[in-house]
Amino acid sequence: MTEDSTETPAPSAPLLTGFSLEMTGKDIGALQEAQPSIPPATRINVTFLGNEDLPMRVAAAAAVRAGGLVPVPHISARRLQSREDLGKFLVSLEEVEATEELFVVGGDPVSPLGPYPDALSVIRSGMLPGHGVRAVSISGYPEGHPDIDADTLWTALEDKISALDENGLDASITTQFGFDVAPVLTWLEEVRSRGVTAPVRIGVPGPAGVKRLLGYARRFGVSSSAGIAHKYGFSLTNLLGTAGPDRFIQDLAQALSPAVHGDVRLHFYTFGGIKTTADWIRNYQG
Repeated sequence: MTEDSTETPAPSAPLLTGFSLEMTGKDIGALQEAQPSIPPATRINVTFLGNEDLPMRVAAAAAVRAGGLVPVPHISARRLQSREDLGKFLVSLEEVEATEELFVVGGDPVSPLGPYPDALSVIRSGMLPGHGVRAVSISGYPEGHPDIDADTLWTALEDKISALDENGLDASITTQFGFDVAPVLTWLEEVRSRGVTAPVRIGVPGPAGVKRLLGYARRFGVSSSAGIAHKYGFSLTNLLGTAGPDRFIQDLAQALSPAVHGDVRLHFYTFGGIKTTADWIRNYQG
């Protein structure tokens, strides 16, 4: 928690109802250690990183399911080398009952490794419904994307929502994390003004060291100016400190209006570890 926090439950605690967490293929042990602090049926996103392989990803999704939680495997479109590659991944996930909900993202490679340049192309492949997929989460960028202009991002979001509807799949949006509530609220208002009613999970960094948080912020193009950092609850001059999302969550909860912003929940990026994040959430909820 930040230095301004107290031990009493925060008024914003209800915003954490139905939160989701993130893990990598290497985090099975960490997930099992954290499980006593994670409510049953919590959604756990399983990443699709370049240094992981199919068995690791599938084993992680299987571990989530075995723990009474809901796996949400990532599909990184630009990392797929072929249609067969996508099919093999879906079949393997289906075998461990981990295809009901997926998170489909474009991914990091500058050039696609195969026929899928973006998340939309995976959705339009027509392969997802045939493997038990019922819902797909897509990316949202309240502070923009370092390599994609705003108009392109909005068009892509609307196209993906339409394609999911055409394929009979439920849609949701999971955003990149940030340190400033203001752009999140502005972005949410724009989402709803465009007629997109899908639930949104706002990305939040779990409690972690300031230096680590800033490193991820730079990697993903997230703003981390001194003013924003101060509002979030840490100082850029104290890189040895730690920070939790207390103030961000409190400010977001106070500003949200269901009539304006729709269905909004939280997704935690577990930079400081799954157990650390899960314990923080449990303590914060009181």
